Formats: sequence, C-alpha cells, structure tokens
Amino acid sequence: MAYMAMATGFLLILIGFYGALTQRNLLRMIVAFTIADSGVNLVIIAVGYMSGRTAPILDSTLKAADAVARIIDPVPQALVLTAIVIGVGVTALMLAYAYKLFERKRTLDIAQLTELKW
Repeated sequence: MAYMAMATGFLLILIGFYGALTQRNLLRMIVAFTIADSGVNLVIIAVGYMSGRTAPILDSTLKAADAVARIIDPVPQALVLTAIVIGVGVTALMLAYAYKLFERKRTLDIAQLTELKW
C-alpha cells in the first residue's frame, strides 16, 4: 500500500512539474505547483508509513517499554502538517502576485511580460 501511495505521489510531482514548465498562463502554473506540492506531501507520508504499527499514544494499553517496536514515528506526519500550512501560504502569495500582475498588465500570459527579460 505504501508503494502505491509513493508512486502516486511521484506521479503527482511529475504532473505538477510538467504543468509548471509547459503552461504560459500564471493561474495554471500556480495550480501545477500546488499539485506538485500535494505529491511531495504524499511521498513524505508514504515514506513514514510502517505496517502493523499504531499511533504514538502512550496509555494503559501500550507500555513505554514496548513503544519503540509498536508505534509509528510522528515526525513525517508533523512535517507534512507544517508543509501543508506553508504550501497554503505560498499558494496564497502566488495568487496575490498574479492578481496584482493582472491588475497592472491586464494579462496572465508570461510570454507578454517581458519588461524584466535580458
């Protein structure tokens, strides 16, 4: 199951990078980056998955001595939660920049935005 999630994550990353490199519309590029970000999160979760283990909650059913062999490492889950929050912020920033750019230039086509090209 983890291999399928990892393969799906890598496929999402490739689709996102392909879309970001081939699209000329800024909104489509932002969507492509968001798809790649979701793929990265899925790969991190798939790497942290361990079959047959439980959540890292110590209570009366799980003794501290057995915890090392029976719980999942919570670090990948915490990294993905942090990455989701950062991804939402970056996506919001990209959308704000695209909106301001559209207000000033009246286009979202990157081929027509040539003021800063060499």
